[in-house]
Amino acid sequence: MQVILVTTRDDQVALRIGIQHTHQVDLMSLEVGWELLWKSMNIDEEKDVQNLRSIGIEIVRKCGRLPLAIRVTASALASRYLTKNEWKKFLGKYVGLQNILLDEIEGALYLSYSELPHRLKQCFLYCALYIEDSVIGLDVTKLWISEGFVENQEGRILEDIANEYYYKLIHRNLLQPDIRSFNQAECRMHDLLRQLACNISREECFIGDVETLSGKSMSKLRRVTAVAKKDILVLPSMDKMEIKVRTFITINGPWIIEDTLFKKFLLLRVLVLNGSLVQSIPGYIRKLVHLRLLNLDYTHISCLPESIGSLENLQVLSLRYCKVLHSLPSAITQLCSLRSLDLDGTEINQVPKGIGKLKFLNELNGFPVGDGSGNADVQDGWELEELCCVSQLRLLSLVNLERAPQCSTSTVLMDKKHLQELGLSWSERGEGSYSEDVSSTEKFLEQLIPPSNLESLWINGFFGQHYPTWIGTTYLSSLIHLFLRDVRSCVGLPPIGQLPNLKYFRIEGANLVTKVGTEFVGCRKGAPLCNELVYFPKLECLIFKDMPNWEEWSFSEDQDEGRAEIREHDGQSARLQLLPRLVLLKIDGCPKLRALPQQLGAGTASLKEIRLIGTNNLKAVEDFPLLSELLNIQKCEGLERISNLPQVTELRVHGCPNLSHVEGLGSLQQLGLGEDMQEISSCWVPGLQIQHQQLHGENLDVYTLSTN
Repeated sequence: MQVILVTTRDDQVALRIGIQHTHQVDLMSLEVGWELLWKSMNIDEEKDVQNLRSIGIEIVRKCGRLPLAIRVTASALASRYLTKNEWKKFLGKYVGLQNILLDEIEGALYLSYSELPHRLKQCFLYCALYIEDSVIGLDVTKLWISEGFVENQEGRILEDIANEYYYKLIHRNLLQPDIRSFNQAECRMHDLLRQLACNISREECFIGDVETLSGKSMSKLRRVTAVAKKDILVLPSMDKMEIKVRTFITINGPWIIEDTLFKKFLLLRVLVLNGSLVQSIPGYIRKLVHLRLLNLDYTHISCLPESIGSLENLQVLSLRYCKVLHSLPSAITQLCSLRSLDLDGTEINQVPKGIGKLKFLNELNGFPVGDGSGNADVQDGWELEELCCVSQLRLLSLVNLERAPQCSTSTVLMDKKHLQELGLSWSERGEGSYSEDVSSTEKFLEQLIPPSNLESLWINGFFGQHYPTWIGTTYLSSLIHLFLRDVRSCVGLPPIGQLPNLKYFRIEGANLVTKVGTEFVGCRKGAPLCNELVYFPKLECLIFKDMPNWEEWSFSEDQDEGRAEIREHDGQSARLQLLPRLVLLKIDGCPKLRALPQQLGAGTASLKEIRLIGTNNLKAVEDFPLLSELLNIQKCEGLERISNLPQVTELRVHGCPNLSHVEGLGSLQQLGLGEDMQEISSCWVPGLQIQHQQLHGENLDVYTLSTN
């Protein structure tokens, strides 16, 4: 087996592994591998490090000196005592493994798998059904629940327990979170780990072209990922053979699914046809009485059969982005076990009355709001009041809010004590004049008060000028994630600086905002500074996008932005803290912004990354002494200077034709330049090279950026 180490700029060091002759590749030294092992386990005592060194180095050798295998093994060892005997027992499990497994690296990964509890083993192996390099999102937990892998625990809901399983696999390094996803909501499975899972589960699982299977082979399988090669998905001849497949997933989207799938696969619990171009679902889907999850995302279906109401065990029905589906059958209200209904991106304009009958719903995404007009059985959308009976909701997304009657709604959401995630979306203005629409929309949102335990809030297409008062107070003290999109009429930002648990804030499409000032941190203009000493105390990610008229950003009315605010608090002077935990700042599509506030550089002790895209009026990026990892600047035509960033280790620049001064980057290790920067950078790259040679005794790593 050959091991190939590929270094990418975005993921730092990403390992892609094919297997053959590992001894031919220079991997980690044993000493470096041992250091990675004990640091990954957070072993703090020097005596433990020395005592375990010899057995630890032997473990590193068995890991093939591969960083992935070492980290995974460290996760498995973490549950054991820090003694030689315990580690020798762990190492002793290698005896005889080479007769079964491909090599020592896979053996190390197998040991970590063998340490998992039984239910986590099932969940890990299930992830191999995703094809190579696929994104594995939190939605995989729904499939685990449907397969029966998640253990019932009194007083807890299955979704929370399944989420714990997901994060435990991440903690054990068996799933790798995508660095671009917030809160580790998207992962991938390393090639080696996926291969291990495929090897272990090969008797029960199949991934590939099902036409290559014989009926006899199909009879042994429990889970199938069918990679379609043709417009029609052809299943092998099965005659009278009993089919025990529980999960069937299609990839690459065939036009036609054979009826055999619905007639013979009678034990199915999970059926995923998402992304296929299938246009209809036959009525005899009613035969799949064990079905718990049906995913028809991105299909071309135009209707669902009424027989779907016979699926009394169905827990998850996903109909996302079905572009030609505009109505739901009346039988959908008969799905008494339904826990999740997802209509996101699907324009439903005819629904049956009675959604409140689905008492177990805890996720309802894309709820089409209506005024109740229509005949006795079908209406243009559900009235908000129908939600009153659905008390278990954890996630709720409301769309077409412009169609909601303008009446009191204050208790519709406040009573949802389990609600954690809420989306509010308007697709267009109502039928009145602009001023009337704005006024009524603002009043409506003011009354639509969410429960105080809400953790995530999305507002999309709101066309009022002012945000509701409840968004800028500590009433939402549990709020972690706030996303505002296409808030085209709002003239400012919400005063959210005092939300104690907010970690992620993104605003996009705020066309009328010209200035961001003290109101953003929660202080009104002209009012004395608030008593709080820390603003945005837990915010980690701050993103501004598509704000074409934004010119000025400040945290203080005082023009001397460089001076931190000093004021009296309980009789003592105190220093204002801003964004103490900010990790990422991204500004994209804000061409008129003239400068970044100096206080931003002074107080953000955790700042690792700044990304600036299309900030054409910005002249300088300077005085960020605490920025520790990456400055990425793209298409900033007016930028002239980058200076005083002493801890930055990587700089990427392209589309900055006027950048003539780059200095004060003493820790710089990597410099990425777009092809368009070769000429202009010649005036400052030599200085950076000389500085790096003097400080580190080696050449600066300069590479050409791919700007595709």
